[in-house]
Amino acid sequence: MRELVLTVNGRSVHEHVDDRLLLSDFLRHSLGLRGTHVGCEQGVCGACTVQVDGRAVRSCLMLAAQAEGCHVETVEALAEPDGPLSALQDAFRRHHALQCGFCTAGFLMSLEPFLRDHPEPTEAEVREALAGNLCRCTGYEAIVEAVIAAAREPR
Repeated sequence: MRELVLTVNGRSVHEHVDDRLLLSDFLRHSLGLRGTHVGCEQGVCGACTVQVDGRAVRSCLMLAAQAEGCHVETVEALAEPDGPLSALQDAFRRHHALQCGFCTAGFLMSLEPFLRDHPEPTEAEVREALAGNLCRCTGYEAIVEAVIAAAREPR
């Protein structure tokens, strides 16, 4: 066991964790942040993607202890429970870029930093950015449209 100190969604967190606890399990089970989904548990599907210090990271491949001192954001950080959606979330809604929703949090957490780095992405850049996330329900066309629409919106 070790003491873990980090910031999650803007909140300081001090917890004792097992050295082998995955970040995905820490977020879901210790902190109750169920928006971080666990799909393949091998880093392939992208459903568990969160942001660590502003970078998209597969939380099923990272130990919670590795997040010591880091700023972690989950999908819950994108909008307040009764507040407005983020531009990307709203674009996903408007463009019907989700169905069951299992993969959506991972897409959003991967695409938010992508849009920070690529404020005017081309369709090809968006498709490349999507390559690390899998969805079994939708075609990717609506997701691509949503990302491009979100990029065009004033911030």
